[in-house]
Amino acid sequence: MRETELYAPVKAFLEAQGYEVKAEIGAADVVACRDGDEPLIVELKTGFSLSLIHQAVARQMVTDAVYIAAPRGKGRAFLASLKNMKKLARRLGLGLITVRMKDELVEVHCDPAPFQPRKSKRRKDLLLREFAKRSGDPNIGGSIRAGLVTAYRQDALKCAEYLASSGASKGLIVAREAGVKTATRMMADNHYGWFFRVEKGIYDVTEAGRAAALQAT
Repeated sequence: MRETELYAPVKAFLEAQGYEVKAEIGAADVVACRDGDEPLIVELKTGFSLSLIHQAVARQMVTDAVYIAAPRGKGRAFLASLKNMKKLARRLGLGLITVRMKDELVEVHCDPAPFQPRKSKRRKDLLLREFAKRSGDPNIGGSIRAGLVTAYRQDALKCAEYLASSGASKGLIVAREAGVKTATRMMADNHYGWFFRVEKGIYDVTEAGRAAALQAT
């Protein structure tokens, strides 16, 4: 499809709100004016893209009332893209519009407004806790998430190393000797498949755990 196919439904939608609408005024795709309001600009694209964002941000030099508009797609991939674009638009103070082409339904997902990010104390605490608990700096920035060394993995390795050298032991002993307070729970959860329970309260290391411990030393 072409961007021009978006113009008629967007124009009709804005005219229903009392705007006078004209296309290709200066660098703007769509300009709408209404008495007493700032001029409203809409940038049209056949899909979400970085160039669409760049154009819309440039229009903010003219007015705060800037929208981006694209056709509404189908499926989970589009819904995920729409969700991400909505977050980005809000952060940049832009409005977001989609047009369902089969019936020209125009939907406004967010309006331009100043953005004030909401901080999450829980996420901040988790970040700082992981930073404080992690020994050294075992990862390389930009690595994929799979295989990253976390503080949890480091503690599990300490337990595996102790069991590999000392044999089956009580959880309380592993916690004390390996310096891991949550050793019993960690071995019981067995997230990495490194431990097995010999009997109640007593754990040993699997071959996979022994290999991980050997590799870590």
